Amino acid sequence: MPKLNVLIAGSTGYIGIQLIKLLIKHKYIKIKYLCGNSSVGKKISDFDKSLSNKKLPKIIRFHKKYLNDIDIIFTALPNGEAQEISNYLSKKNVLIDLAADFRLEKASDYQKWYKQKHKSIYNIKNSIYSLPEISKKKIKQYNIISCPGCYPTSILLPLIPLLKEKIIKIDNIIIDSKSGYSGAGRGVHKKYKKRNLYESLSAYDVGFHRHNSEIYQILKKYSKKKLEFNFTPHLTPMFRGILSTIYVDTKKGVSQNKIKDILKKFYKKDVFIKILKNNSFLSTNDVINTNNCFISVCKTKSKNKFIILSVIDNLIKGGSGQAVQNMNLKYGFPIKTGLL
Repeated sequence: MPKLNVLIAGSTGYIGIQLIKLLIKHKYIKIKYLCGNSSVGKKISDFDKSLSNKKLPKIIRFHKKYLNDIDIIFTALPNGEAQEISNYLSKKNVLIDLAADFRLEKASDYQKWYKQKHKSIYNIKNSIYSLPEISKKKIKQYNIISCPGCYPTSILLPLIPLLKEKIIKIDNIIIDSKSGYSGAGRGVHKKYKKRNLYESLSAYDVGFHRHNSEIYQILKKYSKKKLEFNFTPHLTPMFRGILSTIYVDTKKGVSQNKIKDILKKFYKKDVFIKILKNNSFLSTNDVINTNNCFISVCKTKSKNKFIILSVIDNLIKGGSGQAVQNMNLKYGFPIKTGLL
């Protein structure tokens, strides 16, 4: 089978670099173009020395003419830029976006949460929000694939099966998530220059983080009713990884084993989701440098209250790995290709 030609726009950020590392191992892919702005003319190894011995193109500025000989475009760009690129797509192009450009189903919601007008409203309906374990075969119908955010990935994976089975109450879900500072992008040190990222823990965007919109949109699809949750993100003094601690109230008669069994059954065919023994205390170190999501159900002092722990690597399962997984689904490649 001939290799598919790939263009990566936004290749020098943390997500872009990680994506390159995965794709150079993918036997069905050839990286043809690496695109950037301030990095034009440089080698990608200038940004990550581990890529020094790899045969990769120099970084160029994106132009729509490059799409003529490209099969797949990965965009790891600031919000809004993938929308513009989507307007140039031909029928042969597949766009896989790792930003938020096509995550929300309404342009008005995008403007509300991202403070900018959507530049490709027509393409919203032509795109799919693809959490791979949930989308599966549906993804083949779409040429614009929107990858979930890193926080929502860690949150939605444990909650969707429980909402589908209607065993948790939907009026008071509490979500406490802690992320490595790479989740804020390469500019994190400038953005938080007054904080010591290496020695402090910081809550931010309390109650109003942009991912609230994405989390609500998907959870409501499965609850089929208005629901209430509170989501608080934190930056931690580590480079990568996310630990989400989710507090749920269950309906009467729902046991800890019942929750675990529902999750195990739902994900029994999904190789990257691991449901651990009850009361397993998870660490981000369990999943770093993998495309895995580990989930544990923990009991509390209250009979009908449980704590669900979920851990991912934000740069892989919450970013580049999820994008490759979506690509594998789209093209029918073995799901583990490039990921193990």
